[in-house]
Amino acid sequence: MKKLIHKRQRKWIIIAGWVICWQLLAMAVDNGILLAGPLETAQRLVSLLGEGGFFLTVGKSLLRMAIGFTAGFLAAVLLAAGSRRFPLLEEALAPVTALLKAVPVASFVVLLLVWWGSSFLAVAVCFLVVLPNLYVNTLEGLKSADSRMLEMARVFRMPVWNRFFYIYRPALRPFLDSGMKISLGMCWKSGVAAEVIGMPDFSIGGRIYLSKVYLDTAGVLAWTAVVIVLSALFEKLVRRLLDLFFAWEPACRRPRIQGRAAGGRRGAEADGSRGTAVEAMGIAKIYDGQPVLKDFHAVYQEGETYYLTSPSGSGKTTLLHILAGLIRPDGGYVSPVPVCSMVFQEDRLCEDYSAVKNVELVTGDSERAREALRRLLGEEALHRPCRQLSGGMRRRVALVRAMEADSECVLLDEPFTGMDAGTRRLAEIYIRERQDGRIILIATHI
Repeated sequence: MKKLIHKRQRKWIIIAGWVICWQLLAMAVDNGILLAGPLETAQRLVSLLGEGGFFLTVGKSLLRMAIGFTAGFLAAVLLAAGSRRFPLLEEALAPVTALLKAVPVASFVVLLLVWWGSSFLAVAVCFLVVLPNLYVNTLEGLKSADSRMLEMARVFRMPVWNRFFYIYRPALRPFLDSGMKISLGMCWKSGVAAEVIGMPDFSIGGRIYLSKVYLDTAGVLAWTAVVIVLSALFEKLVRRLLDLFFAWEPACRRPRIQGRAAGGRRGAEADGSRGTAVEAMGIAKIYDGQPVLKDFHAVYQEGETYYLTSPSGSGKTTLLHILAGLIRPDGGYVSPVPVCSMVFQEDRLCEDYSAVKNVELVTGDSERAREALRRLLGEEALHRPCRQLSGGMRRRVALVRAMEADSECVLLDEPFTGMDAGTRRLAEIYIRERQDGRIILIATHI
């Protein structure tokens, strides 16, 4: 706390020092037209506050900047999402974004003034300045999302809503923070410059221009101070809204899974239907010229648990990934392709979110997730971010996530890593109780 106070004191001392230097320089120049001092500027600002049209002028300029920034932000996010989904769109937009970043703001102002007039000039300029910067940053943020987490989402058939908020959104944050710092400042600088040239009614830029015409240097500086204050307040508001957006944890949606997996084995028994076994026929996989799997055959029956206990490097993980649809075999096929849930070799948890939220991502039901986790975790661990949990706790969260997801086949790759003997026994009991007629494959060292 003392360090924070001292830091704030130093900040104000530094500001006061620069104001004193400004005043001394103005006294040395001794010409109010060339340079007005801080006292003259403050007096002029007070007089502006008393003018009838001051707040209307401020309000309209603020509205123009807000509309331009918001439109640029929304367009950047939508175009970035489209480019992430369709690489051809990214290629098509690349020369446009390069052009928007390279063309001087003055050129935009002159062209738009010719085409549209002054009414929407500031809005359009703000939009064009914000768009390329936020588009590039948003696209890079989307591309930075962990590919392993996206694989996990694919296996669990996670809805787009859940993927965006809990996989893509955390990856976006540092990129949006960086983009916002640049875009917010540029928005006001370019927007006010456009108002100076376009002179729309009730605009700060227009008042700055008129102050210049009448050699009112104190007025120019006073309006500049207004712009600085508005820009700072606007930036604080936008960043606060951004913080709230990243802190928000919306309810997760349940994956839409068709067939028997949607209701579990109980649903199949209720309507009298019987599921079919999963067959791996002639599976082959080669890495760097070395065969990992060669002409592998197996039949996995519903309601049965199978242990894969061959030595490390024998292809257990590769087989599980093939069954989950993450790897295409070089030979053979799986029939029918099962709806899977999985514990990966890595935990693949959303690190910034709680154990409950990680399980809710695949169930769409927080209460169900909470009750299931209580079987293997203490109450105090349920709502802590997963990055704060021990390795064994994280493994239990991954196990519960796999077992609670609606699936036909549960693939468990070293699910007991980090667990002591007692915890492992509890985990094995939990797996048996939650099997629910499904196929379970467990790759483990025994």
